[in-house]
Amino acid sequence: MSENLEMTDTTPKKDRTRLAITVLVAILVVVGAGMWYHYKDRVSTDDAQIDGHLVPVSCKVYGSVEKILVEDNQPVKAGDVLVELDARDLKAKVDQAKAALAQAEAQAVSAHADVDKARVSYDQSRSSDLQVAEANLESRKSTLDKAKADLERTRPLAERQEISAQAFDAYKTQADVAESEWKAAQRRLASVRQESEIRRSGIGAQEAHALQAKAGIEAAKANLEALTLQLSYTRITAPVDGVVTRKSVELGQIIQPGQGLLTLVPLHQTWVTANFKETQLRNVRPGQEAEITVDMNGLTLKGTVDSVAGSTGSRLSLLPPENAVGNFVKVVQRIPVKIKLTDQDAQKVVLRPGMNVDATIITR
Repeated sequence: MSENLEMTDTTPKKDRTRLAITVLVAILVVVGAGMWYHYKDRVSTDDAQIDGHLVPVSCKVYGSVEKILVEDNQPVKAGDVLVELDARDLKAKVDQAKAALAQAEAQAVSAHADVDKARVSYDQSRSSDLQVAEANLESRKSTLDKAKADLERTRPLAERQEISAQAFDAYKTQADVAESEWKAAQRRLASVRQESEIRRSGIGAQEAHALQAKAGIEAAKANLEALTLQLSYTRITAPVDGVVTRKSVELGQIIQPGQGLLTLVPLHQTWVTANFKETQLRNVRPGQEAEITVDMNGLTLKGTVDSVAGSTGSRLSLLPPENAVGNFVKVVQRIPVKIKLTDQDAQKVVLRPGMNVDATIITR
């Protein structure tokens, strides 16, 4: 009788145990299937960091540091003055360049006046002097013709002694004088024409001088603009919004063109560089959704795949591996993937370049 009671007590316990095991197995199967379905289209890596632009700020002119208006880790806006240099030397050079420009402009005015004067002189030589010389030549030619004609009329009379030899000699002398005056008028006309040509050449010379003066103005303006630009470089401003870091400039320091002063980090322009194994990138494409988990606070942010690098990280390193030496060991390579955060999630937390994150890409 007691044996039957014991068998009756153990039977329900076995049934409950079987049911519990069955339910547990079913739960594990469902959970496993759910996890498999959830993770089958996801690739993840913890080899990911925040990247961003590092904007070096350097000087463009030689000078002594007069003012430093920022400190390390200070946020600044684009256009804010960061450092000021002693500008007295450049201001003096700018004043000299302004004086040189004024002098060049005065020389140009004088040169244009000389051109006008040369043109007036040439016009006068062509209109007045030349006409007078031509008219004088015509007059002398008429006088010569009359004197020759009188000489020819009196020659037969002199031969017949109808007039005295003295009167004939007077006509001959008059003809010779008229011929001399005519030749002198010819020489005068040639001289006036030559002088006119010289004056015309003078116009060309004065115009060339005027062009040279104009070029002098342009050179003076260019020099003034260059010095004014250099003077503006004595006020070193922020090219972008960002946070000041690695400030290495000090008051009174003599700095050279191109010397670095500080670095700006624009925190609003960051992205994620995730180094995935090459075996994980079979289905990764630009535009796919991504999830970024920030190590600093555990916050999960949304993003999208922007692009996949054109080479592995090792190939872009300072000393890329050489596999042709005979001791090759196959190593799974990692390829950088650029992930951009959505605009809404990018405002949730300040991400600084170099921070560690976990990246997951949803490939479906």
